[in-house]
Amino acid sequence: MKKTKEKNILKIGGGIIIISLGIFLSFHFINSAEFHFDITNHSQTAIIDDTPKKLTNPPKNIKAIYLTAYTASDEKRMDEIIDLANKKEINAVVIDLKDYSGHILFDTKSEYLKKFGTEDILIKDLKTLINKLHKNGIYVIARITVFQDPVLAEKRPDLAVKSKKANGAIWKDNKGLAWIDPAAPEAWNYILVISKSVMQYGFDEINFDYVRFPSDGLLSDMSFPYYDGVKEKREVLKEFFKYLSDNLRPLGIKISADVFGLTTVFNHDMNIGQVLEDTLLYFDYVCPMVYPSHYASGFLGYKNPANYPYEVIKYSLDTAQIRINKFKEEKLAENPYQNLRIAVLRPWLQNFDLGAVYDASMIIKQKEAVYDSLCPNWKIEGFDNCSNYNGWFLWDPKNIYTPSALEDEF
Repeated sequence: MKKTKEKNILKIGGGIIIISLGIFLSFHFINSAEFHFDITNHSQTAIIDDTPKKLTNPPKNIKAIYLTAYTASDEKRMDEIIDLANKKEINAVVIDLKDYSGHILFDTKSEYLKKFGTEDILIKDLKTLINKLHKNGIYVIARITVFQDPVLAEKRPDLAVKSKKANGAIWKDNKGLAWIDPAAPEAWNYILVISKSVMQYGFDEINFDYVRFPSDGLLSDMSFPYYDGVKEKREVLKEFFKYLSDNLRPLGIKISADVFGLTTVFNHDMNIGQVLEDTLLYFDYVCPMVYPSHYASGFLGYKNPANYPYEVIKYSLDTAQIRINKFKEEKLAENPYQNLRIAVLRPWLQNFDLGAVYDASMIIKQKEAVYDSLCPNWKIEGFDNCSNYNGWFLWDPKNIYTPSALEDEF
């Protein structure tokens, strides 16, 4: 399982730009965030443009680990992460740029976003970080949480889910976290501007999490300022997915969406609006969180599904792929000549102890379930011809990963 690496060190910005006297070079990124970058040369001095650019030769299959903004802002920790990637099969990282708190954790350079007062810049020099990761051939994904957003709910309560019983106070889930109404148009634009702000830093992909209605807490107490309760929740999210796709993918950015693991086996929206088929036309990758610990007792007849990582994940992904293939067939039957772009599965795997101890053997079983499901002949033919396979993500909220569960780089 040899990892594709960026062999040639990327010189950011196309190398050295020689600018003669009096030439003024400016780059404009025009949207509601109004980005403006200027480089002015007053002499015949060589200027190096270190603005990050996306990897020119990204890995075909992504093997990523999740990193908080705290980890990403710690130079020593990031050197350790890069060392791990250079020695092991890891070739990508997923970095929080807007986390569960709702805080925007980088400098967006957007006057529009700064008016909300939701920035808490933990990653001070994001440009240098991205350049360093890319220099080591590491694919970099920005993670943005969407509708779970306590900070925006506090700053803009008119967009927040309210409590019926508490006279319109902000509703909170079982963890005490507030949510934004998924049907609020301004919330959609807010996420879009954040996403476009990410692009100036050369991220290779944007990953969206919490793209759903709340799943826990006193759900009957929820009151929505925009969602009318008549339209199906899945339709609200489907429209949001299309909004993201229409506004981001034409700009050349890859986008992915995290969904509950159970979307792979349930045909209904679980009252949170997530249906697997609704994501397939609007994202490049769909990332079901198939953590075995998150499946209820009795799933596949197992009292504790966490003890059976291979079986749980293999069944989930097999079921999902059957549904995806059926969706493709139906769409092509409608129009055989269309250029159909269907998302590829790239699941989240468990690298934390919950329900069972997840040592190296348990992590390896999860990876093998992914390979056996999405690339059945991988042991004989490798992964080059597996169109249904695009790798996996590993999640540990503490960002402590298990080197012995990872293949050596060679």
